[in-house]
Amino acid sequence: MSGIYDEIRIAMHMVWRRRWLALGVMWAICLAGWLVVALIPNAYESSARLYVQMQSLLPEKVGISTGQQMADIDQVRQTLTSAENLEKIVRSTDLAAQAGSDRDVAGMVASLQRNITVKSPQDNMFEIGVRTSGGGLTDAQNARLAQTVAGKLVDLFVAEGLAGGRQENGQTIAFLDGELARREKGLREAEQSRAEFEQKYVGMLPGVGSIAQRMDTARGELQDVETNLAAAQSSLSALSGQMGGTPATIASPVAGGGGVGGARGRIAALEAQISDDQAKGWTEAHPDVIAARQQIARLRGAAAAEGRGGVVAGSTPNPMYMTLRSMMAEKQATVAALTARRAQITSDMAQFAAKQAEEPGIAAEQARLNRDYDVLKAQYDKLLSDREDVRLRNDVATRTDAISFRVIDPPALPRVPATPNRPLLLALVLVLGIAGGIGAAFAQGQLRATYATPERLARSMGLPVLGSVAEVVMPAAVVERRRRLMWFAGGAGALAGCFALLLLVEFVQRGLMA
Repeated sequence: MSGIYDEIRIAMHMVWRRRWLALGVMWAICLAGWLVVALIPNAYESSARLYVQMQSLLPEKVGISTGQQMADIDQVRQTLTSAENLEKIVRSTDLAAQAGSDRDVAGMVASLQRNITVKSPQDNMFEIGVRTSGGGLTDAQNARLAQTVAGKLVDLFVAEGLAGGRQENGQTIAFLDGELARREKGLREAEQSRAEFEQKYVGMLPGVGSIAQRMDTARGELQDVETNLAAAQSSLSALSGQMGGTPATIASPVAGGGGVGGARGRIAALEAQISDDQAKGWTEAHPDVIAARQQIARLRGAAAAEGRGGVVAGSTPNPMYMTLRSMMAEKQATVAALTARRAQITSDMAQFAAKQAEEPGIAAEQARLNRDYDVLKAQYDKLLSDREDVRLRNDVATRTDAISFRVIDPPALPRVPATPNRPLLLALVLVLGIAGGIGAAFAQGQLRATYATPERLARSMGLPVLGSVAEVVMPAAVVERRRRLMWFAGGAGALAGCFALLLLVEFVQRGLMA
């Protein structure tokens, strides 16, 4: 630890012996640095904050939702610093007096583009900042220019946000009207071509759609007709069998042996019941049919006895036979209708197959016509829907305050330069000068072979030091040293005073701006 302390003492002694060199370097660095800082022009910044409020009456419509409105505002924000807009601002401010030609105006526009910021720190909040400096203007003129440009940008932002969307909507509607008229003409031509084709070929087949679709529909319908025809023919055959086993009349016994409707009448009634059950679809294995058959078998003996006893039987129409006959007539009509329909579909399909064999490009032609028509129809419907949405958006934007702007912080006249931070730079130059002076004195001491202590000499030479002689200062030398010390203190104090004077001048200038 003592070695480090000794090294620090030696270094301080080395610098102190060369203090005049250090002071000169300090003055040189500080003067050069302060001159550079003084040449840096002041930049003044003026900013404004705006709040954008969205009021959407129809949030589900295209272009009217809050998200779409914010996208439009972002587009306005991005185009706010365009060359066209900034040129208008340059020509309407004090910058126009400095612009001698279009080239000068272009340079000023480029400078403004670099010094204008449009930020959105949070939703619906926008901040516009303008920074101006130099350009042959005084600090006061630069400050007023920053405020003026910021105000004009705010006005332009509001105007573009309100009118830009309406102008764009008008142009969009005009474009969509022209496209709709052109697509409508092409759609009518496609409809006419498809109608002529269908009238020539496809009209002979039922259904709608392409040839393949109509052929598939015809085949499906033919299959359904054949299935229904087979079912109707099967039902007709069953009814014919039932009518063959059902008598047209039933016996009606007359007095002489038993009462009216004896055993024969009961047998006829049971047979009529069995026929009715079979018409319902019951088979011989059904319990009711089996029971009726058993009763008929038991009653046949009694019916034979009634015949021997002199019973005279009359005849009456059988109701079951009449019912079966009516059902059979209905089934016959159904079979005839289905047969005619099958013949018609088969004839149409055969006729179209013949046409297709003669002209094999029919299917390809219809596919092309349908494809063209579908594409034109889809495009027309999409354009029509877009035009109505744009019209609705334009009506909402025109008749209501869909977007409202509120200036929270208007552009203020800056009183203090935004850059540079001159007091800080002056202090940094002073610190750099002091460090440079000390460093120069220390470096010169390192370059010259001098030894401040006997120990340092011994380490350097590798030989023992027998003794040392202390410096003897005479009274005249003491006075001279004091005078030089006062000169040195005066030089250092003058450097500090120069720094304080520069700070005072800076704050006085700021006070005059305020």
